[in-house]
Amino acid sequence: MFLFVDDVNFEDVFTPEDFSSEHKDIASAVEEFINGEIASRSEEIEELNNALSRKLMQKAGELGILGIDIPEKYGGMQLDKISSAIASEKFGFGAGSFTITELNHTGIGTLPVALFGTEEQKRKYLPGLSSGKLIGAFGLTEPEAGSDALNPLTTATLSEDGKYYVLNGNKQFITNAGFADVIFTYAKVEGKLFTAFIVEQNWEGVSVDEEEDKMGMHGTSTRAYHFDNVKVPVENVLGEVGKGHIVALNALNMGRFKVGSVCIGSAKRAFFEAIKYAKQRRQFGRPICEFGLIKEKISEMAVRIYAAESMMYRTAGLIESRLQGVDMGSDESGIRTAEALEEYLIECSINKVYGSETEDYVVDEELQVFGGYGYIRGNHPELAYRNARINRIWEGTNEINRLVVVNTLGRRAAKGIIDVDRAQRKGLERLEVFKPEETDIPGRLDAQESLLGAAKDVFSLVFGLAYRRYGRALRREQEIIGMLADIMIEIYAMESTLLRAKKLMSGKRPEKAYLPVQMTKILFYESIEKVGFLARSILETMQGEMSARKYIPLVRHVLVSPNLNIVSLRREVAGGMIQSGRYLI
Repeated sequence: MFLFVDDVNFEDVFTPEDFSSEHKDIASAVEEFINGEIASRSEEIEELNNALSRKLMQKAGELGILGIDIPEKYGGMQLDKISSAIASEKFGFGAGSFTITELNHTGIGTLPVALFGTEEQKRKYLPGLSSGKLIGAFGLTEPEAGSDALNPLTTATLSEDGKYYVLNGNKQFITNAGFADVIFTYAKVEGKLFTAFIVEQNWEGVSVDEEEDKMGMHGTSTRAYHFDNVKVPVENVLGEVGKGHIVALNALNMGRFKVGSVCIGSAKRAFFEAIKYAKQRRQFGRPICEFGLIKEKISEMAVRIYAAESMMYRTAGLIESRLQGVDMGSDESGIRTAEALEEYLIECSINKVYGSETEDYVVDEELQVFGGYGYIRGNHPELAYRNARINRIWEGTNEINRLVVVNTLGRRAAKGIIDVDRAQRKGLERLEVFKPEETDIPGRLDAQESLLGAAKDVFSLVFGLAYRRYGRALRREQEIIGMLADIMIEIYAMESTLLRAKKLMSGKRPEKAYLPVQMTKILFYESIEKVGFLARSILETMQGEMSARKYIPLVRHVLVSPNLNIVSLRREVAGGMIQSGRYLI
C-alpha cells in the first residue's frame, strides 16, 4: 500500500511514456472511431437518440472496442487494464455524451457477468455485450437507496417450485435504460440477503419511465425501472445468494477506475480548447495567453492533469502487474481480476475523486478563459461544464469514495494487514529528526522526495492517533475521515508525479523531463501546504487528546516547502503548453 512503502522504485511504476505499440494501436483505433463516427455528429450526439446510440454501439462493437475487458473465447479482445484506461480517456476527450453510453456499457453494464458469471451466463450474454448486439445497464440505485445502495427496498421471493425468483421494486437514474437489453440489478432475498440478478429488459413485468430531463449528458438515456412480479430464473442469479455486494462493489470499483480515465480525457479536451481560445482572443492589443493571470490558469490546469494522468496510469499498471500470470481465458480469471481490484480499491477510489475534481476544475477555468462566450450555448465550455458535473456523483459520490478510502484502510488495520502502531512509531521517530531542505536545486527533485517521506510520516502519525482514539468508531467521525482521505489523495498525487518525473529524468531523452519536473515542484509546493493544514486540523479536532495536540508544532515544522519562485515555474509550464497548443509532455 503506497502510504507505508518508504522507497518505491520509479522503474516499477507504469507511466504513459511506457505505452507499448499495442497500447498506441488501441488509442489510434478509438480516435479513428470517434473522428469518423462521432465528431461530425457532435450536435446530434448531444440530443437524445437511442436508435443512433445503439447504431454507434454496434459499430464500436464491430471494431472490438466494447470487448477490451472481455476474454477472447466470449468474443472480446482480452486486452490489459492499461488499454481499457486508454480507451476510456479517448472517449472522454472526444465523444461527448456518447462517452457515458459506452462507459456504462463496458464498465458496470458488462463487468458483473464478466467477473462473476457462470460459464453458461458468460456464453449467453458476453458475446452480445462485446459485439454491441446487446446493451447492458446497471440497476442499483433506488429512490430511497442512493449512497445506501446495499439496503434496497426491491425484493426477490423464491417461487414454491424453486425455479425462479419474483422480483418487485424500482430502480432510478439508470443509464442506457431507454434501449438496454440486459440489466444487472440487485434485490433482497427473504428481506435480508442482498443478491445480484441478470434481468432481460423484454421480460414480462419490466417497464421503464420516461427519460429524465437532466442538467447535462443530454445524449444519454437515463430512466427508472419498475419490476412488477418479474420472474427471474434461478440460473440468472449472479454470484451467490446473499453475496450481491461482492458483485456490485467490484463492478463499481472498476467503474471508478474507468470514470477517472474518462475525466482525464475530458479535462485534456477542455485544456486544449482553453489554450486555442486564449491564443486567438486578443485584448489590449495582444493574445490573452500572454497575460500573467491567464498563464497562471493554464499552468495550474496542466499540473492537475499531469498529476491525474500519472496517478491513473500508475494504478492501471499496478492492477495489471497483479494480474500477471493469470490466464484471462480461464474460468477463474474473473475472480482473480476482482481480487486485484480489491487490492487496489483505495487507489481506484482516489483516482475517481481526483480525476473528477480535476475535470471540474479544468472546465471551470476553461469557461473563465472564454469569459462571456464560455457561458453561451454552442461554445465548448458551456457543454463541458454541464456534462462534467455528474462525474462527482455517480459510481459513488466523491464523499462516499472518501469514506471508502479511509474505511478500507481501517479494515486492513483491524485485520492486521497494516501495523498502525509500528507505522506511527517509525514515522514519529523520523519526524523528530527531520530537517526540511531550505533550498530547491534546479533540475533536481531531492527536496520534493524528502518532503514526500515527511508527508507519509505525518499521515502515519495522524492516522495512528485517530485510529487509537476512536477505533472502529472512527467511521462515525466523517469530517476527520474526509481530511484523512484528502491527505491520502495528495500523497498519492505527489508520489505519482515524482516517480514519473524521475523516470523521465533517467530515460533516453532526459530533456523531456524538464516540464514534468517543474510541474512536480509546483504540485508539491501546493500539496505540502494542504497536507500540513489538514493534519493540523485533525490534531486540533481531537481536543480531548493532549498527546495529539502536542504534535501540531512538529507538523508545522516539517511540512515546509523550500524557497521557490513559483511564478517563474508557472510561467515556464504555461509557456510550454501554449507553444504546444495542448497538454503535452
